[in-house]
Amino acid sequence: MADEKTLGEKRVRTDFNVTGSDTVGMIKNDTAQMINMLEDLKHNTQNEDAKRLASIAQTKYEEAAMWAVKAATA
Repeated sequence: MADEKTLGEKRVRTDFNVTGSDTVGMIKNDTAQMINMLEDLKHNTQNEDAKRLASIAQTKYEEAAMWAVKAATA
């Protein structure tokens, strides 16, 4: 079985870096870690509000990464 990507790696497409920029790589890797941490939080709580808030945070991190990559490659 090939290396399975984490949810964060899939969401921010860590393997897609056309420019080869170290900055873009760092943005994507750090964002993937935050998304993964929040995914763990969702799986380790019974609190539905916490799960919803973690999901919103994941979406916002994904969006922030998009804008940060855009800034890094402008």
